[in-house]
Amino acid sequence: MLQTLTIRNIALIEGLTIEFGRGLHTLTGETGAGKSIIVDAVNLVLGGRADRDLIRTGTERASVEAVFDLDAGSRAEAWLRAQEIDPEDGPVILYREITAAGRSISRICGVAVPLSQLREMAALLMDVHGQHENTFLLDPKYHLQTLDGAGDEAHRRLLAETAGACEAFLTCHHRYAKLVRENEQRRRRLEELKRSLDEMEKAKLKPGEEEKLKEEREKSRHAGKITGALREAYSLLADGDLEPALSKIKPAADALDALADFGEPYRGLAARIRSSYYELEEVGYEIAALLGADAFDPLRAEAVENRLELIARLERKYGADIPAVLAARDAMQAEYDELTAADSEIEALAAEDRQLLQRYRSCAKALSAARRQLAEAFEQGMERQLKDLGMGSTVFRASFAEREGKAPMPRPTGDDEMEFLISPNPGEPLKPLSRIASGGELSRLMLALKNMEAARDGVDCMVFDEIDTGISGRVAQAVAEKMAAISRERQVLCVTHLPQLAAMADIQLLVEKTVAEGRTGTHVRRLTDAERVAEVARMLGGAAGSGDSAMAHAARLLQAADEIKKQADA
Repeated sequence: MLQTLTIRNIALIEGLTIEFGRGLHTLTGETGAGKSIIVDAVNLVLGGRADRDLIRTGTERASVEAVFDLDAGSRAEAWLRAQEIDPEDGPVILYREITAAGRSISRICGVAVPLSQLREMAALLMDVHGQHENTFLLDPKYHLQTLDGAGDEAHRRLLAETAGACEAFLTCHHRYAKLVRENEQRRRRLEELKRSLDEMEKAKLKPGEEEKLKEEREKSRHAGKITGALREAYSLLADGDLEPALSKIKPAADALDALADFGEPYRGLAARIRSSYYELEEVGYEIAALLGADAFDPLRAEAVENRLELIARLERKYGADIPAVLAARDAMQAEYDELTAADSEIEALAAEDRQLLQRYRSCAKALSAARRQLAEAFEQGMERQLKDLGMGSTVFRASFAEREGKAPMPRPTGDDEMEFLISPNPGEPLKPLSRIASGGELSRLMLALKNMEAARDGVDCMVFDEIDTGISGRVAQAVAEKMAAISRERQVLCVTHLPQLAAMADIQLLVEKTVAEGRTGTHVRRLTDAERVAEVARMLGGAAGSGDSAMAHAARLLQAADEIKKQADA
């Protein structure tokens, strides 16, 4: 329950503390007095958007502090324990400060917390219904969310399981789809790599091969010159038309051998000449061998040229030389192996994709069945609430429709399409809210929804900002009585222009605008019984006259409201 609300430097409010009690509170006052400022302040301390325009002109910061009394064992108390925030057996204090520089400070029981935590805690303490929230009822995309909100813990587990199954499927499916999309490109690349690898495999290149082939080609190109030189050398040395050199060297050695008895110099010279003879003889044999080996072979020369052309073509395509070509071959082989392995990955992902889709469909089917069962209870609850609000003949239905398409894409909320339909009058067909509901009916529908939500969620404090839009007369009385009924179970704060609702309040707060020292300010005060008669009379002014007549009417409204509340409490 909200105990106090302290507002500093918010719009027209310089400093204000409002005390609250149990039951129904109404905030009334002239149009433009600042009732909406109070609601803005409540939204701010609950974690709403920090609009710097809220800061009072001439000040640098604004703040709102809300003090709540918690019931033992409440969800809010459990949340505090989970966050290790200790209220020290006292009230829970929510605090929000904003500055002109754009800074925002949030505290719970004096502990600085992220804004997200402030919102989490606030959602367990108070529910605010704004005057523009009725429009959500006109948008069917919020209807399914509203129905799911009425589910129990088992239903929430189904929602979580379906959302989890959807996320798992979509994660896998996106990977699978990406691989499938890339598969054609991958296939083309595999074919390209295969051609290149086959080409290099067929070539069977070897390191150093190119240099040897170039040497051989040079020899082939100068075969005539080489052969002529070898023939001339061989002819002069060993076997020519002229007397060869070897034929003269051996007799020279024999001549010196004849002088061997005359001293070592002659023997030494003879041995050296004979050694030279043998060396030159060996040279002759080698020249003869070269003459046989280096004979020009045009077929071999053509083969060498063709081989060098092949090597050059491969080097132009894959690298500067044979080592670079071989390195490119190894890289392409690794890429080929990796791309080939992707086939098994696609097959594995396809199997996982089917499995995860089946799991999602199973969860979505179970969720659909649970929703239809939940819808029956929800429809009955709404019709009971609407009956209390003067719409006893209204038929309310949650209408399910099949999603279009053979196999709709999974989504976190399941496969259901659902829209609320109503028939306000007997014999009329069910129609969408956007086509049939009036402003007053929308207000009552929202009030019915909020009452059901509050009963389910256990929120102790509900705030309604002008729930009375489009309502008057007998319907206004029904709404007032419903508000009073809600306030017997929880605290209700209501900004209203309805005299019937103001009369039903347990505590009536007047919001008024004053001017002091040249500045306008908004103030809130609790009305006495006599002041309440005057305020309700003012609210009745347009419909019931003025002066004594309005005062008398106001007094009767207040007295009737007291009787209704006494009967309800009896």
